[in-house]
Amino acid sequence: MLSSYGVGGQERVALDLAIGQRARGHRVAVISLAPPPDGAMADEFREHGITVDRVAKRGGLDPTLIPRLVLALRRHGADIVHTHNPLPLIYGAPAARLVRAGAIHTKHGKNPGTRGLIALRRAAARFVHAFVAVSETTAEQAREQRDMPPHKLHVIPNGIRLDRYAPDLAARAAARAELGLGDAYVIGTVGRIDTYKNQAMLVRALAPRLGRDVRLVIIGEGPARADVEAEVARLADPSSVVLTGRRMDVPKLIHAFDVFALSSQSEGLPLVVPEAMAAGLPIVTTSVGGLPTVVDEGHTGLLVPVDERAFGQALSRLIDDRDFAKRLGTNARQVALARYSSDRMVEAYLDLYAASR
Repeated sequence: MLSSYGVGGQERVALDLAIGQRARGHRVAVISLAPPPDGAMADEFREHGITVDRVAKRGGLDPTLIPRLVLALRRHGADIVHTHNPLPLIYGAPAARLVRAGAIHTKHGKNPGTRGLIALRRAAARFVHAFVAVSETTAEQAREQRDMPPHKLHVIPNGIRLDRYAPDLAARAAARAELGLGDAYVIGTVGRIDTYKNQAMLVRALAPRLGRDVRLVIIGEGPARADVEAEVARLADPSSVVLTGRRMDVPKLIHAFDVFALSSQSEGLPLVVPEAMAAGLPIVTTSVGGLPTVVDEGHTGLLVPVDERAFGQALSRLIDDRDFAKRLGTNARQVALARYSSDRMVEAYLDLYAASR
């Protein structure tokens, strides 16, 4: 159960999980709580044979949503209801218990909110059989926020379909030609463009280095795009930055990068970092959320504080020492293959489902 079919980290986790479950013979359906039209991820679920449904939440606190979800869960014959992020937890966990299904919730980030929203989340968490955090840092945040009864907490790191990101010289050449990157050294990032992802700081941090020989690619869309565009407009050469908007072919485009950068102010365990590692890219990221558990400092990438100057220095180090950058990228792929298989994630969740029945 998802808040929407928009493109985001938790939606991709749910998709990869559903693909793995279906491959193991399970019936899988996904329910969005958003009104129509469906977001782009709905088509990806359908392409993999996963039933797509919607039970739209009405404005404000919606007392009709739980009984409407109960009807939908009965229609699907649900044995397990797996909610992702706060809204599905609040409405989906009670609905799961009413149909006598196992209830699992995954927390993907810090999830700040009003006092009332936090109280609703805590109340709903009492209905779940298991409450999963995607990293040890996210688990600690859950404890500090008293998100759930402590005995229900589990940690299952996100996994990815690693085969989609294997280094591919043909894909690299095609992506670079499409984006007009020439032979420039390319710093790239992927994610929703908002204040938490902090792409405006990334533009400022790279500003002294950007030009014909060093380019920045930002893949994504979101409410802070105007702020990012304003920073780009201030550059000596605004054409050195490519904003692609939302793209559904990230596994292809990511091969155009030489370095992957993530400038977030806060995170859980973003899938895009192990994806970039699987593509053989060195990582420069802020040291927030679960990222220090993903990136091994000096081995697979560089960890820096949320600081424009420090971020720029880390990126410059890789721009100036490309042999070092390549070593980090080689190490990053080896680590991704060892740690971040979606099969490992799928099996861990299936074990949790079995214990919840």
